[in-house]
Amino acid sequence: MVFKKITLIGTSSESFDDAVDDAVDRAENTLDDVCWVEVEEMGVEVATAENREYQAEVAVAFELAD
Repeated sequence: MVFKKITLIGTSSESFDDAVDDAVDRAENTLDDVCWVEVEEMGVEVATAENREYQAEVAVAFELAD
């Protein structure tokens, strides 16, 4: 088996957990054979005190087809 890892950044206006879920959902909807996800970094973009964007950078590993 051979795996490939890519980096995705999920976003949410609610929480870090939702930002991770955003990235994982996108990976599962667009890639075949997703095997694992590693959360690498988290950050918050603060445009104003009321408008925060939670960001989660994740590494997604999936198996390459034969």
